[in-house]
This record gives sequence, structure tokens and C-alpha cells, in this order.
Amino acid sequence: MDELPRSYSRLCKESGTEPQEAVLQQLHAAPRGRLDLATQSLTLDTCRALGELLQKEAQLTELVLSDCMLSEEGAALLLQGLCANTVLRCLDLKGNNLQAAGAEALGRLLRHSTSIQSLTLEWNNLGTWEDAFATFCRALAGNGVLRQLDLRNNQISHQGAEELALALKSNTSLQQLDLRWNNIGLLGGRALVNCLPSNRTLWKLELAGNSVPSDVLRAVEQAMDHNQDRQATFRESRARAHVLSKEVQHLREEKSKQFLDLMETIDKQREEMARSSRTSAARVGQLQEALDERHSIISALKAKLQMTEATLALSEQKVQDLGGLLVTAEQEQRSVAQRQAKEHRLAQQEAAERESKLLRDLSAANEKSLLLRNQVDELERKMKSQQDQLFLTRQELTNTTAELKMRAVQAEERLELEKQRSRQSLEDLEQLRAKEVEHMTRHLEESEGAMQDRVQRLEAVRLSLEEEVSRVKALALSERSRAEEELIKARNQVRLEEQQHLAHLEEKLRLLAQARDEAQSTCLQQRQAVAEAQARAGQLGLQLEGLRRRLEELQQELSNKDQEKVAEVTRVRVELQEQIGRLQADLTAQEALKEKVAALERQLKVMASNHREALLDRESENASLREKLRLKEAEIARIRDEEAQRASFLQNAVLAYVQGSPLRTLSPQK
Repeated sequence: MDELPRSYSRLCKESGTEPQEAVLQQLHAAPRGRLDLATQSLTLDTCRALGELLQKEAQLTELVLSDCMLSEEGAALLLQGLCANTVLRCLDLKGNNLQAAGAEALGRLLRHSTSIQSLTLEWNNLGTWEDAFATFCRALAGNGVLRQLDLRNNQISHQGAEELALALKSNTSLQQLDLRWNNIGLLGGRALVNCLPSNRTLWKLELAGNSVPSDVLRAVEQAMDHNQDRQATFRESRARAHVLSKEVQHLREEKSKQFLDLMETIDKQREEMARSSRTSAARVGQLQEALDERHSIISALKAKLQMTEATLALSEQKVQDLGGLLVTAEQEQRSVAQRQAKEHRLAQQEAAERESKLLRDLSAANEKSLLLRNQVDELERKMKSQQDQLFLTRQELTNTTAELKMRAVQAEERLELEKQRSRQSLEDLEQLRAKEVEHMTRHLEESEGAMQDRVQRLEAVRLSLEEEVSRVKALALSERSRAEEELIKARNQVRLEEQQHLAHLEEKLRLLAQARDEAQSTCLQQRQAVAEAQARAGQLGLQLEGLRRRLEELQQELSNKDQEKVAEVTRVRVELQEQIGRLQADLTAQEALKEKVAALERQLKVMASNHREALLDRESENASLREKLRLKEAEIARIRDEEAQRASFLQNAVLAYVQGSPLRTLSPQK
């Protein structure tokens, strides 16, 4: 606060005057934020310096200038400086005899001030000049900051009270008004009572010592009580609204947190879906590689089968070359053919059983895929309906839910594509296996038919040989006689030839046995190759079954994730509905409070109308009482005049007696 004395001294020196010592002492001793210059006689120069000082002072919040006997010009300078001040809250101008110029300066202050909340104007003469006081009242009507106004002992008449009433109708900030010890009277009191229904902020109005009837005072008290109740309800409703706003803000924060949590969970689900899609893509790639390997193995088996067919063709050619020498091996060949037929029938039965089993498995897999597809469709419908409901409850989630839906549809399309690919690969494998089995069976049937044809041809050759032998025997019998002669000669030669022929036949039989063994070994090798192919086909079936189970597990995981997502969405929707219910309950409570306030206002209007009627009755009574009072006052004045005349007569008589003059010279003329 040392800056105030220095600034005051500087301003006084700039204006060419000496600063007042009393003012400097008060400035030095002033506490922070308050300046008390009460009972100090302030000169015009001091007022000018203080006005300039108060324009830029940002620390004073209370200024006391009571009983300073300010002149009109000094008060105008001080108030002009305060017009630019935005910090001062309380101003005390008690006992300064402010008149017309002071009222106009106060009006300018009220029009320009944005900080003064308390103004004390006790023991002034603002109401003596009606035009200046009307200017002050108009400024008060437009002021929206002032809370407390003290106008005690300001000579305010009923006209000034009417101006104040007009100001109070427009004012929306004044809460306390003190009008005690003025000359308001009945008319002014009525004007103030009539303006109170339009003013809802004023809750304290003092009218004692104004010759205002008691019924008017009671009406004012009732209006003030009503305004106090209204202020209390307004404060209570504002507090409740503040609490409700805090709760709404808290709910919004919680909802934003929940929304962020939901977005985090959605992001996590997206990441999990992307991870699962990557893993499924990797697994599908592995499956594709496994299928490629199986295709390569099947192609190798086909090559081996072709090689075996080539070797079988070579063996068949050898059998055709040695067909003439298989007469002795017919029984063995028949038994071999029977065994091959039995084995072929058994193989056909096993192939038919395996094919029926594979068809049943394929139908069961198709039924499972149909059931899974129906479940996926139902889940899609449920998810669409829930996403629609979530879109209706919260429009902020539409983009994220649409994106999730698109990604879910893409994942489902990819899943359908993978299903189709796996189903197509299964069908291709089944077709390949069926073709291979059909080819093997057809090849075996063709080989069996060829063997049977060869056996029939051998039978025909045997019959022709037998016919030729019989013909030869007949020729031999005809030539026996001739040949008997040569028999002895040729017996030795024949024996030699027979021995050579037998040796040759034994060699041929040995070669045929070797060829038979080679054919049996090739048949065994072919059977082993067929068994290996069947074993590999069984392994491929097992691998395909494992792939089907893995696909079902992936579908189950996808359904579990969908269920978790649906549960999370339902939980968020339930929480939102609970919050909406709480907010609706708060709104109903506020509407109930509004209805109560409206009922109270209606009751107040009824009471005001009743009170207005009672006031009119009282006014008529007061008019009659005033007439009587006027007559009494006139009679009292006449009696006072008579008493004054008698006292003057008596005084004159006493003076005449004392001076010794005759009484008749001083007696009044009658």
C-alpha cells in the first residue's frame, strides 16, 4: 500500500498543490484493499487527485468517504474517477450533503460501473431535486451489479418513491434497499408495493419513519418474505442444478471412459481377429502345402502304377510267348485265377465299404457345414439387429460398428472361401481316389478277362493237338507194318531223340516255372503297391479328418468371439439404459420442482390480488381518517393562533404595566 501515498503525492505535485497530511496519514495507515477517509475535510484539489488515482487503482475494494462535507464539484470529480474503476466493491458517501449535481454524478457512476455492489448514501439531500433524483433512478434501473443501496434521510418524497418504483421494475440485481426516515408517505408506499410483483430479486426493503400505513408495511413485508422464499428456492434449485450438472458431467466422464474402454476392447478384438486371420491364413497355407505334397505323392504313385502296368504288359507278352507250354500248369493257373478272383471280390467289397463310409462322412460333414452355416447366419442376424439397436442408442458408434460388420462379413467370406477350397480339395481327393480304385478294378478285370481268353485259346490248341495225335496214330497204324521194319533201325535213334526231347521239355518246364514265379512276384509287388496306395489314402483321409476338426475348432473360436462381442455390446447397452433412466428420474424431479414453483407463484398472485383489494379498502378508510385529521389540524391551528394572540396580548399588557404606560394605548383594536 506504499504506492498509494506516492501516487497521491505525485498527482498533487503535477496539479501544483500540496497534498493533505491527514489524507497521507490515512493512505499510509490503510489496510490492504480498504481506504477510510471518514470525517476528513477534502479539498477540491484533493478530490481531483483522488479521482485520477482511483481510475487506475486495482487494489482497493472498499472506499469510505462518510462525513467529508464534499462539495458538488469535488463529489463529481471523485465519482468520475470511479466510473473507470473495475475493482471497487463498496462505496460509502454518508453525510456529504449531495444534491442535484451529486445525484447526476451518481447516476453516471451507476451507468458505467461494473463492480460496485454496495452503495451507502445516508444523510444526503438526493430527493430534494426531483429531476436529478429521476436521473439517478433511471441509472439504477439499468444497473446489473449493485446489490445493496442505503438511501436513509435523503428527503425522498412520494414522487421520488414513484421513480424508485419504476427503477425497481426494471432492475434485476438489487437485493437490499433502505429508505428509512424519508417523506415517502402513502402514495410512495403504494407505488413501491405495486412495483414489487415485477421485481423478484429484492428481498429486503426498509420503510420505517416514512408515514407509511401499517397495511402497506405488511404488504411490503409479505412481498419481501415471498422474494426471500423465492430466492431460497432459486438458490436451492441452482444448487440442485449444480449438483445435477456435476452428476451429469460425472456420468459423461464415466460414459466417455466406458466408451474408451469399449473402443480398446474393440481394438483388441480387431487385433485378435487379425491375428486369428493371419494364423488361419498360415494354417491354410500349410494345409495347401500338405495337399500339394499329397498330390505329388499321388502323382508318384501313378507313375509307379504305370511302371507296374508296363511290367505287367511285358509279363503278359512273356505269358503269350509261353502259352503253348502251359498245358501242365493249367490247374495251378486256375487256382491262381480263383484266388485272384476272390481277392478281387474282397478288394471290391472293401472299396465299396470304404466308399460308402467316405460318402457317409462326407454327408455328415456337409450337414455339419450346413448347421454351422445356419448358426453363422443366425449369429449374423442377431449381430445385425444388435448393431442396429446400438446405432439407435448411440450414433457415435455407427462408424466403428459398420467397420466391424464389414470386417466380420469379410472374415465370413474368407471363411466361406476356405470352406469351399477345403471342400473342393476333399472332393478332388475323393474323385482321384475313386478314379484310382476304378482304374485298378478295371485293370484287374481286363487282366482277368485276358487270362481267361488265353486259357480258352490254350484249350483250343490242346484239342487241335489231340486231334492231330489221333490222326497221327491212324497214320502210324497204317504204316506200322512198314515202320516196324525201320523201328529197330530207328529205335536207337528215337531213343536218343526222345532223350534229347525230354531234356528239352524239362528245360522248357523249368523256364515256365521261372516265368510263373516271376509273374507271381510281379503280382505280389502290384498287391503291395495297391496296399501302400490304400494305406496312403487312409493317411490322407486321417489328415483330412484332422483338417476338418481344425476347421471346426476355428469355427467354434469364431463363434465364441462373436458371443463375447455380443455380450459386451449388451452390457454396454444395459449400462447406457441405466444411465438414461437415472437422468430421466432427475428430469422428473426437476419438473416436479418447476410445478411446485408454478403453484407457489399462482398462490402468490391470488394473495396479491386479495391484498390489493384489502389495500383499496384501507385506502378508503385512510382517506376518511385523513379528512378527519385535516379538520382536527385546522381546529388545532386555530386554537394555537388564539393562544398566540392571547400570549401577545398578555406580553403587551405586562410590558405596558412595567413601562407605566396606560393600557388603552396598547390595547388592540377590536
